[in-house]
Amino acid sequence: MNKIHFIKTSVVALALASVVTACMDKDWDAPSFEGGAPYGNNELVETNVMTIADFKDHYLGGLTKASDTVRIDEGVQLKGRVTGNDIQGNIYNEIALQDSTGAILICIQQGGLNGYMAVGQEVLVNVGGLYTGLYGNQPQIGVPYTNSSGNTFPSRMLASDWANRFKLIGKADPATVQPEEFDVSKMNDDDYVKSCRGKLMVLKNVKMKDAGKLWAPADDKDAGNGVSRQVIVNGKASSNLVVRSSNYADFAADTIPSASLNLTGIFTVYSTNPSRYGWTWQILLRSDKDIQIINQ
Repeated sequence: MNKIHFIKTSVVALALASVVTACMDKDWDAPSFEGGAPYGNNELVETNVMTIADFKDHYLGGLTKASDTVRIDEGVQLKGRVTGNDIQGNIYNEIALQDSTGAILICIQQGGLNGYMAVGQEVLVNVGGLYTGLYGNQPQIGVPYTNSSGNTFPSRMLASDWANRFKLIGKADPATVQPEEFDVSKMNDDDYVKSCRGKLMVLKNVKMKDAGKLWAPADDKDAGNGVSRQVIVNGKASSNLVVRSSNYADFAADTIPSASLNLTGIFTVYSTNPSRYGWTWQILLRSDKDIQIINQ
């Protein structure tokens, strides 16, 4: 089964970027957040806010392919708190946004998102005119990208577009986002899967199959530019429940503990054919602090 999570920039996008940067003698300019507080668009007001659950039911309910997109109606907004960002390089060019009803990933072609999209930051986002859909059955928001296999899914919007689409609300408060415990007994229950995709969750009292190895050495990376390490639950390891780490994560060269662990992160799926192969859960650790050793 293919296990691809870390989306890289398309050849076309790189070509366009080259045309722009070729006109510059120095480093590329960061997007302008002029008028924000201090980032974003302070002119945004709440006018047509949907809960994330209602948003996914409305836009994703009719999609039948594992990777697909649909355009979002103009004026639609989402409001929630950031639960995951690129603080240690494991989550790449995206943030996880969550409200009381569910969660979704927003794809942005920009590094250093953690600088203003800290965990616990409440944010209003104008998603109208963007595209939402599925990447390997994982809900995302962004712009359409078609890969070499002909599959189209939401990928990263330009940073300049993103700068005008969000408004920060108050200050980041990490205490407002607490992980929900992942129920292993329901990991293949369709309703549970669909409600939890993209959420901040914690998997308690488990071990790792590859204890003693490194989380994500470059030699072990796969076609998705990352490494999947199987989790042992009740004495058994499964390829359908993995910790997914980027080779660029700050903890990529850290040794996987042999002790029992609590693992916190953004719980995503990558399942091209769940009816045949089951749901494959990919835990995206946000930082090494998400790896808690249980003292027994």
